[in-house]
Amino acid sequence: MTNQMTPLTQRIGFLGTGQMATALAGGFIAGQAVPPSQIIGVDVSAEATGRFQDRLPGSHVVAAPAELCEAADVIFLSVKPQQMKEALAGLSPQLTERHLIVSIAAGISLQTMATALGNERRFIRVMPNTPALVNAGASAFCRGGAATDHDADLVKRLLNTVGLAVEVPESLMDAVTGLSGSGPAYVYQFIEALSDGGVRVGLPRAVATQLAAQTVLGAAKMVLETGQHPGALKDAVTSPGGTTIAGLHALEQGGLRGTLMDAVLAATERSKEMGRS
Repeated sequence: MTNQMTPLTQRIGFLGTGQMATALAGGFIAGQAVPPSQIIGVDVSAEATGRFQDRLPGSHVVAAPAELCEAADVIFLSVKPQQMKEALAGLSPQLTERHLIVSIAAGISLQTMATALGNERRFIRVMPNTPALVNAGASAFCRGGAATDHDADLVKRLLNTVGLAVEVPESLMDAVTGLSGSGPAYVYQFIEALSDGGVRVGLPRAVATQLAAQTVLGAAKMVLETGQHPGALKDAVTSPGGTTIAGLHALEQGGLRGTLMDAVLAATERSKEMGRS
């Protein structure tokens, strides 16, 4: 999604310049939320910062977190969860009241950030997913107590440039992780299975995979763009005694819906366990 509103004046920093950080920054630029000159990155890996600048011409990289704090107004914490404790410790002395801190690290709670940086800081926690890499992400975010409506609007606008963004209470972030955070893997497996079915009935593998992937994409667009319930859209293509109802009967016998519900539940519970540890 692009946003034709006036570009933001805030400078956007990334502590960690890996694949997701680069994808988000690229989306912010492509969506005209900010120009490349307002994107700044820092990473312990020179290779990572090199890729960041190669993919985002006109952006800047700095040598240390202290320089990032000086240069940026909004700081995305895009390091791995196991690196977060060290990252927060390095940021703490440099932060001021102007900084908005946005974490995209799975399992890192608002309280964890507040304990490390102070309750007075403005925090927003985001759970993105990997389709943000192709501007088709599904992100959810929650705000800390000091974050303002303006902060939430700003983050939502940025995230909307790489897909869809919704605000939820932090108590639902594990559920978001189980659904949209882990969900792309479920869909990849579904696409692979559809492709296998196509091969089973005689289609070449490349053709079967293309048809399966495009079918999933088209069905998802129908849900999002018509606003109709998935069940109603299903009924619209299910003729009495036809091929579709025969296929749906097979899916019901195999327990597809219950299995997918169990997958979301299992991933949600695992997210909770990771957060506790």
